[in-house]
This record gives sequence, C-alpha cells and structure tokens, in this order.
Amino acid sequence: MGTLVLVRHGQSQWNLENRFTGWEDVPLTEQGVAEATRSGKQLSEFVFDQAFTSKLQRAARTLDLILAENRNGAVPISSDKALNERHYGNLQGLNKAETAEKFGDEQVHIWRRSYDVAPPEGESLKDTAARTLPYFEAEILPLVRQGKNVIVAAHGNSLRAIVMSLDQLTREQVMELNIPTGVPIVYEIDSSGKVVSKSVLEE
Repeated sequence: MGTLVLVRHGQSQWNLENRFTGWEDVPLTEQGVAEATRSGKQLSEFVFDQAFTSKLQRAARTLDLILAENRNGAVPISSDKALNERHYGNLQGLNKAETAEKFGDEQVHIWRRSYDVAPPEGESLKDTAARTLPYFEAEILPLVRQGKNVIVAAHGNSLRAIVMSLDQLTREQVMELNIPTGVPIVYEIDSSGKVVSKSVLEE
C-alpha cells in the first residue's frame, strides 16, 4: 500500500487580489506561507520517498515549507510543467469580478468550471488533464503502486484533473469540485492502482 498526498499551494498574491493567475509566476502571501507551514505540521510524521511540484514558485515554495516541517530528513523533488496550473490565456492578470462584469457571470463560470470550454487563448480543464494525467500516470502513480509515499504540491486545476481520475468523477461532478489552498488530501492506493481510502486533513 502506498500513500499519495496532494496539496494545492497556499494562497498566492493574485488569489488575494482575485485575479486569474494561470502560468503567471506570483509569490505566496503571508497567509499562503502560514497555510503551507500548517500543512507541513499536519504531515510532519509522514515518511515521504519522493516529492513532485510544478515549475511555478507558489507550488514549489509550498512544497519547501511543507518539507521543512518534516521530521524524516531530505526528500527528492521532481519539478515539471505538466503539473502547472491551467493556462488562463487572455484572462491572466485580470480581476475576476471585473471580468464577470465584462463578459457576464455565466460565461466566466463556464470558463472557470466547465470541463472542455477554454478561455480565449487558454486551456480548458480537459486540456490541462491532457498534459497532467500522462505525467501523473507515468511518473507518480507507479511509485505509489510500488508502496512508496509521495507528495504532490501543485495547483487547483492540475489537482482537479488528478482527483477526477482517482475519484472517477464525471464531467458534471468535476465542475463542482474545489480544491482548497493548503489542505492536504491523503489517498491510500494499492498495487493495482485502486484507491483504498481518502481523507482530507482539515484544520
């Protein structure tokens, strides 16, 4: 039995400012640092064999803060853009409320939550899953199936794609799925890749 821990990065500066972030490389806020540190304390007794993160600093910094609280020594880290947040295209940097005023609440909700509708020049969740899941299935899941304990610090939409696969969610169900910042999701997975248990480590 292996353990897979998924953590969305702590609050970023543009989360705070209610902006579409996507691939823009913005830092954590003080609250984001606190969220990551709290997650690290919750996970301090876990013995991780491998860690994964994206190429964006808010996820990498979150992982560093989590591992700094770990009592079991250094953990190898792999970083790949396959785990990056979905690219929001022309919406990146825009305030979400102002964008809703311009395009309408319904259209912005579709861009943010639908499975296969992409914002202008950006990625849909389907597009994000098309790059995230092959990496997850080739590099991460095999380690867990071998009985390793693995942590992944990434982003709301790359993690939505992974959770959609693990929980076997429909397109309709994933539209309602929200991954909160800095809250560890812990899966126990057997050698066949079957999810045996799932828990969310709330405050």
